[in-house]
Amino acid sequence: CALGWACWKTYVGRPETDRIMAMTVLGNGLNDANHHEAALSVKEAELSVLRRLGIQEQSILVTQGNLATTYCRLGRFEDALRINRDVYSGRLKLLGEEHRDTLSAAYNYALSLYNLERFEEAKSLLRKIMPVARRVLGEDYELTLRIRTDYATALCRDADATLDDLREAVTTLEETERTARRVLGGANPTTVGLERSLRNARDILAARETPSGK
Repeated sequence: CALGWACWKTYVGRPETDRIMAMTVLGNGLNDANHHEAALSVKEAELSVLRRLGIQEQSILVTQGNLATTYCRLGRFEDALRINRDVYSGRLKLLGEEHRDTLSAAYNYALSLYNLERFEEAKSLLRKIMPVARRVLGEDYELTLRIRTDYATALCRDADATLDDLREAVTTLEETERTARRVLGGANPTTVGLERSLRNARDILAARETPSGK
């Protein structure tokens, strides 16, 4: 965060085109230091400058994605959803559905749906991109693991989940946890989160499979 402020002070008197990167560094530093309200002001200003200067679409999409992350950290999930939807649409048009950045944007969009408990829409999107990620990025790629994990978790969180849904969730998490442990190691945050999700899914399934009162 301190380096971000130093970067901004260095470039503040220069033309706008020279200040863009300084704004990016400052905004990210503020986010990392949990100064999310301050980061939001910087990122909104950065996006405004990029649009006014007619900067290429790719840079605008990156900035929009960073802004959506800040909205999410502030609990403004509807705002995050709106931006993540636009970023996913933009990536899809610009790069196609098989590009890693498009898959990442789709994943962020699905997370926004999940945060708003729109589980059916989140499952539908994750179900769509999951085979693409597995084919293009590979089974061992961390984004693929995250997509599979959140798909299974959405299955569990859905109030209308059937027993078959819950069994699919447990099976998916078991497979994904084994892969994560082999590729990332047991101490990796992704693996640790997977283990927690797997325990929760097993508990939910066991509760549903056990007749009431038994």
